[in-house]
Amino acid sequence: GSVESKPKIVIITVLDTAWVHTQTALLPPLTHLLRVCMCVCAPMSPSKIYCTGELLRQVQTAKLFDDNKSFVDMKLAANPEVVMEAFSNLSQRFPNGTAPPSELWLFVNAYFVDDGKQFEPWTPPDWHERPVFLSKVSDSKLRGWAEELHGLWKSLGRKISNDVRDNPQLYSMIYSPNPVIIPGGRFTEFYYWDSYWVLNGLLLSEMTDTARGMIQNFLHMVDRYGFVPNGGRIYYERRSQPPFLSLMVESFYEATGDVEFLRQALPTLVKEYMFWMENRSTAVEVNGTSCVLNRYSVQVGQPRPEAYRQDAELAEGLPAEAQEKLWAELKSAAESGWDFSSRWYTDTSHGGPGSLRDTSVSSVLPVDLNALLCRCERLLASFHRTVGAEEGVAQAFEQAASTRMEAMESVLWDVEKGAWFDYNLQSGVRNYAFYPTNLSPLWARCYSQPAMGLKALHYLRGSGGMDYPNGVPTSLRESTQQWDLPNAWPPLQHMLIEGLAQLDSADSQELAFALAQRWIHTNWLAYAKYQAMFEKYDVSGDGKPGGGGEYEVQVQM
Repeated sequence: GSVESKPKIVIITVLDTAWVHTQTALLPPLTHLLRVCMCVCAPMSPSKIYCTGELLRQVQTAKLFDDNKSFVDMKLAANPEVVMEAFSNLSQRFPNGTAPPSELWLFVNAYFVDDGKQFEPWTPPDWHERPVFLSKVSDSKLRGWAEELHGLWKSLGRKISNDVRDNPQLYSMIYSPNPVIIPGGRFTEFYYWDSYWVLNGLLLSEMTDTARGMIQNFLHMVDRYGFVPNGGRIYYERRSQPPFLSLMVESFYEATGDVEFLRQALPTLVKEYMFWMENRSTAVEVNGTSCVLNRYSVQVGQPRPEAYRQDAELAEGLPAEAQEKLWAELKSAAESGWDFSSRWYTDTSHGGPGSLRDTSVSSVLPVDLNALLCRCERLLASFHRTVGAEEGVAQAFEQAASTRMEAMESVLWDVEKGAWFDYNLQSGVRNYAFYPTNLSPLWARCYSQPAMGLKALHYLRGSGGMDYPNGVPTSLRESTQQWDLPNAWPPLQHMLIEGLAQLDSADSQELAFALAQRWIHTNWLAYAKYQAMFEKYDVSGDGKPGGGGEYEVQVQM
């Protein structure tokens, strides 16, 4: 259950252990009393409603809401025990214990509310009208656009209410001590890897207090869970997302020079890194050498609460064990940030092209995850030197980065094709399909020879990924999933462009500039047409929003 669900009343403290040993006759009654009091006073975890169980199954499969996320984001109108008892009484009235949709609708309206009390009114106090970057935009139309985008911080800021802190049993929201910036649309809570780009935008807008608070929230999450959850809901507590926290701290330190903040954050950054090494790494043998690399792997074999109906319907007809495996793989895809993509269709033993049912993320060693962790390892080495820690610790992280780079070049790098490719643990082969992430080691600077960068540039030009006028597509396959053709996503554009710009080559730097111009033009055309920004764009249409996947394209006005 949720860590926030704690006993409210009874506290039994034994101060003198010697007294305990001399009063053994009292121990059984005391133990019984403690158990009784814990049962009476400990509130039921809301996870039994929001994350798993028969109530969740019946409501979500009854199709009461167009979007399953709507239900699991609602607040309870009563404590979980009361709600569960009411649901038990309701279900017992019907054969096989399944209430009809009309009765479930009445039940939900009686015991769940969407009253907005999870947030308090809040405007970022460090927002101001004229950050320096605006004066550097010479074109008046583009500067006006930038001013409007800068103004969006005021509408995207959220402060979680004290009621969520004081009554966590009533909410799926995870309390965070500082205000957050949300993506917008259906996403009304923080998300992990999205926040790296949010944070860099805040720093560009000179909103360092808000940026600091967001990082402190994530550090708080690592201290609580051992990792940063996918997002700010308890139904995300069992999975993470690409670990960008060290990079957030890097951006903040570069903007502020705050060594003390870095010093305080560093132990928690190491803790998060260790989570990924202890829970998301695996060994693969290549040419007699064991290489340790990382993957996404969430071992929770149940439908995602926020997409319960879709997951349940997708698994229909499969044996129980296969259903659980599929649901765990769908969660692993969500952990990758690429939910969903043909990139993960690795279980194609039936001989077809693959579909969402063939998702097997835990069988893949992804290039971008390992490039990111290589960059994290080098950052942790640098951070330890900056704060004056023992040199041996910094050297250990440097060695970890060097070892990972060697492993990536043994397992993922293809010298003939001139790029890095995901590795399939099941088949023992690389996936040679094009994804922008095939060049992510350039962005992470995780490669050993300068010539590899030039080979990667040559690969990119001949890959087919450059053939579209409005951005580099996420893949070259149309699967109807949102992380595939024809969609282009901002994080992938940024990582590719920055990687090319870092090469010591006029050709690659010119290409990086051209791709940046192309991407800004796409965003500008969409904004001029719709007066809105979108999470993804169609590479085939001038200013056309992206599509596909399990929800409507998200928009921020």
